[in-house]
Amino acid sequence: MKGIIRKCTKCGTYTLESNCPKCGDPTRLAGPMKYSTNDRFQKFRLEEMEEEEDGEN
Repeated sequence: MKGIIRKCTKCGTYTLESNCPKCGDPTRLAGPMKYSTNDRFQKFRLEEMEEEEDGEN
């Protein structure tokens, strides 16, 4: 059942829901994604993560 636990992006609460039960903000998967040297979509994921970080600051 790996990958089911999620973490709130705002308050850090762990849950199984897609939205936090405490604050209602969206949650993300708690663990890191699998790494592969043949990852064709890594470039796009890195760009998305950078955009999210820029939006937080």
